[in-house]
Amino acid sequence: MAYWLFKSEADVWSWDQQVAKGDIGEEWNGVRNYQARNNMRQMQLGDLGFFYHSRAEKEIVGIVEVCALAHQDSTTEDARWDCVDIKAVRPFGSPVTLAMCKQNPRLIDMVLVNNSRLSVQPVTADEWAIICELGATQP
Repeated sequence: MAYWLFKSEADVWSWDQQVAKGDIGEEWNGVRNYQARNNMRQMQLGDLGFFYHSRAEKEIVGIVEVCALAHQDSTTEDARWDCVDIKAVRPFGSPVTLAMCKQNPRLIDMVLVNNSRLSVQPVTADEWAIICELGATQP
């Protein structure tokens, strides 16, 4: 299993909207960055990810699961753009902010800390465990 982080602006697509989709999940569409797209192409069913509210909040608020492999993004006819579907698994006991990640020396190499603009990014197993601990949630 691999771990990921999915960034969304809360006023565009929020954790509550993701949760409302239930087990059907939702297409993680609209990504127009090749590196983020390539990350989604690597994902496998059952991979887990952090759901991150970007912009104002800048915090990880929950865990999602990949429930459909990479496929054509339905928001474009351009065959270059793929996406996966994700479903909500559980919320964090307490959000983990970007500031908390940047202040934690164990997360100094995390992509979020070094490239916070990448919308879909990998997370190592160690980073996953640390973030879950900080967020008071089960990994």
